[in-house]
Amino acid sequence: MRKISNPYDKIDNHYCFACSKHNPIGLKLEFVEDGDYVISKWIPKKEYTGFHNVLHGGIQAVLMDEVAAWCVQIKHKTSGLTSKLETHYKKPIFIDGGELTIKSRIASVKRNLVTVIVEMFDNNGDLCSESEVQYFTFTQEVAKEKLFYPEYNSFFEAD
Repeated sequence: MRKISNPYDKIDNHYCFACSKHNPIGLKLEFVEDGDYVISKWIPKKEYTGFHNVLHGGIQAVLMDEVAAWCVQIKHKTSGLTSKLETHYKKPIFIDGGELTIKSRIASVKRNLVTVIVEMFDNNGDLCSESEVQYFTFTQEVAKEKLFYPEYNSFFEAD
């Protein structure tokens, strides 16, 4: 398992709601690579409540979309845009239920369409939500020019 750094935080005005450490109301996600997976762990806060003590479904979708995006960047070595997100809510995630684990892996690649499967587990290890996320990806050259995709090695600290 290796920690993934966020090279985008070095860009002025990087305020991504999901991953920027600079956004004061953001989720501030961090990531690790573990085999075929990109994983994030996150603790819900009451500010993200939907129904009483339940994590809002929209926030769950944001979490899964973001972890999937980082999976594309790390495992497919380019960037892209979400073209489809299909989420299934299996069980409530309680705000006071502790740390969540969000795991993503690439399921398929067809030309420039990458499909990522994301699963969200509660603190007990129960599967609560899952998404199939499809990304329209760009070549590395276009991703670097248009989407600020960095050099791949900048995602990892030197050993």
